[in-house]
Amino acid sequence: MSAPGPLGPLGSLLPDVRVPPPGPASRALAERLRAVESRNVTFIDDAWPVFWEEAAGSNVRDADGNVYVDLTGGFGVAFLGHAHPAVAAAVARQSGRLVHGMGDVHPPALKVELLERLAALAPWPETRGVLASTGSEAVEIALKTAYLATGKPGLLAFEGGYHGLTLGSLAVTSRALFRAPFERRLYAGVAFAPFPVARPATATSGSAAAPDAVARGSAEESLARVRHLLRAGAPNGDAIGAVIVEPVQGRAGVRVPPDGFMAALSEAAFEAGALVIADELMTGMGRSGAMLASSRLGLRPDLVCLGKALGAGLPLSACLGARAVMDAWPASAGEAVHTSTFLGHPLACAAALAALDSYGPAAVLTRAEELGTRLRERLAGRPSRVAGVVEVRGLGLFVGIELGDGSAPAAGAAARVAVAALERGVLVLPAGESSEVLELTPAVTLTDAQADHAVEVLVSAIREAL
Repeated sequence: MSAPGPLGPLGSLLPDVRVPPPGPASRALAERLRAVESRNVTFIDDAWPVFWEEAAGSNVRDADGNVYVDLTGGFGVAFLGHAHPAVAAAVARQSGRLVHGMGDVHPPALKVELLERLAALAPWPETRGVLASTGSEAVEIALKTAYLATGKPGLLAFEGGYHGLTLGSLAVTSRALFRAPFERRLYAGVAFAPFPVARPATATSGSAAAPDAVARGSAEESLARVRHLLRAGAPNGDAIGAVIVEPVQGRAGVRVPPDGFMAALSEAAFEAGALVIADELMTGMGRSGAMLASSRLGLRPDLVCLGKALGAGLPLSACLGARAVMDAWPASAGEAVHTSTFLGHPLACAAALAALDSYGPAAVLTRAEELGTRLRERLAGRPSRVAGVVEVRGLGLFVGIELGDGSAPAAGAAARVAVAALERGVLVLPAGESSEVLELTPAVTLTDAQADHAVEVLVSAIREAL
């Protein structure tokens, strides 16, 4: 935790915007970045971005000294808060002992401990895993595993799904923006089914009502399409050996499926002899109010991909699976079929183990559920005062605010709200196919005061942007 500032320690502060963002220091850094980074990577204009210099808890301080309340959690990574004291201490200790090992030759001892801890969290009696550095790589490992286990190369994914941008993971990512430049390089054996979304019974803002008949119908239609594709095979004729799904679609706009859909999807895959891959990169490790969202939603996966919050700020991911599935990989005869230089990196393993220790009290998961409910209820309780909010939805500390008029999405509105919120000291990200959803993935350390203040800021920013 940082030293106390004028209003208290960084981590639990309300916004303190002293220079209109982006300030001169951020602007200077942006110009320097333009000169050395591919123009495709960082979006830069007069209103964006600010450059981070320090973060703790639910606060970020930028290069100009402005303090923000962070509702992004750094893309969902900082579920336990930025610079969690136990994680920082574990990384500091480990950095003086062993910074790098030889993951598949002479492994760091911490790799064993971490895999044991992850196996204990998994839903199978016997679990095997592969560690990696990025979410995309965890997905690649899962796709390879499914092919080895089934002998069927075809894949079924969902419209709106986002699984990464490496060529294998991109093949099961549906958004045209990402796919179009590389379409001819992508595996053609992927079929896409519609992802059903639970809708409130009325079009009022943020209703917490159960899914209506239309939503249930969309689930039935999706399942019918899934069953058809599992029988018919992929577009190129390949038999389908795996279904990959996000329990809650993240980048598509925090799309929550109707009750019962994930259980029915699991049954359909089982009947067809296909494996289920749960992409829990965003929903796993507590964000859903449980260690795995699959367990809350009835999904019964054969493989699970973890990342983001797993490393508590350090690059770390994992593909876990039942032993019977993972043993489809051949035993190493001195050369691994899939490996990487930083597999089981000691610093990342130390961070993950410290984070897992911090999950020990059930209060962490309870707080994620209660805080997520607090945010949704406060945002959803303003239908008469916030025109343009179609729905507030989510699971645990994964919250989406859909903007529009109920008949069409407000294209680009979430990006405008993100800029307006930034100016008021709150960090939030746009999501959805047309930037019509505000995505909130805050830390469990977000205080009630910070949460309530952030809601007021978002309401004001939405009014301004719509």
